[in-house]
Amino acid sequence: MQKKIYGLAIVGTGAIADIHALAIKEIENAKLIGVYNRSAEKGEQFAQKYGCSYYSSLSELLSASEVDIVSICTPSGMHLEPALESIKNKKHCLIEKPIEVDLKRVDKIIAKAKENNVKIAVVYPSRFYPASKRIKQAVDNNLLGNIALASAYVKWSRTEEYYRSAEWRGTWAFDGGGALMNQAIHSVDLLQWFLGDVESVHAFMINAKHKEIEVEDTLVATLKFKNGTIGTLECSTAVYPGFLRKIEILGTEGSIVLEDNEIHTWKLKSDQDSVFEKEKREPLGGGASDPLSISYLGHQLQIENLIATIEGKEDLLIDGEEGRKSVAIVRAIYESAKGNRVVSMH
Repeated sequence: MQKKIYGLAIVGTGAIADIHALAIKEIENAKLIGVYNRSAEKGEQFAQKYGCSYYSSLSELLSASEVDIVSICTPSGMHLEPALESIKNKKHCLIEKPIEVDLKRVDKIIAKAKENNVKIAVVYPSRFYPASKRIKQAVDNNLLGNIALASAYVKWSRTEEYYRSAEWRGTWAFDGGGALMNQAIHSVDLLQWFLGDVESVHAFMINAKHKEIEVEDTLVATLKFKNGTIGTLECSTAVYPGFLRKIEILGTEGSIVLEDNEIHTWKLKSDQDSVFEKEKREPLGGGASDPLSISYLGHQLQIENLIATIEGKEDLLIDGEEGRKSVAIVRAIYESAKGNRVVSMH
């Protein structure tokens, strides 16, 4: 039997859309069919660059029978409308992080997908890397003992030009937030995936460099997890020159440090006789100072997971409910920072 080729279409032509296009190109049973963007000029340029069709309207794209999956790459606060239209047209969705910028909008997407029996996957590529899966397994198997501290650091650099490059950048309505919602949400997702539900948060935020934007460029939060672990989150787009993202999971029986998507430190009491060697591989790129320097491998693996789920061969690793969790934590952190108080998760 001939293998089905899944047709994908992209909505939006921002920088992240290029990552989606490159990932799709690497998948044997996937093909980029077309793109829609409000700017016909940008849409046509994107279509020419990646050898696909430009659709002049979202409805035209969604009426194309060869499109099975829609990648939504619009600004964060503009995911709802194309997602609902795609779902209504029985198209599966791959939605860039965050799934949306507030929980009411998130819940509308999830409800409609269930109602229409459509799969939605939310893009958190870091979960798909072997290092992240290895840490998850170690924590789940209690190899680190009681987790004393869980910390994430996203100390990046973004230029003024970055925020001026599009009107939606740095706005509450369309970006949903600053360094936390846009850059550090990947680390928020990993922390809650590794350690489970967050019970409460307390946060502070400032604008150290980017005074012209509505949202924060620097934020620090403390997190208390329901399992008793306490943690910290530090994020910024104001620091020079920018550093690799780091996550530390430190326990009574061992500690693991993740830098970008590779394990930097692996020290377990139960593992004393073995030697952990950092895997020799080409750097994946972490976006510390350049948002375009990220690898597309995680996106590729996530699209492959979505296709396998549609075929009934795998479970969907990050569905709408999973994608909702990080947004709920981020919204609670912002509520805490704005009100200068501890906020309990509902």
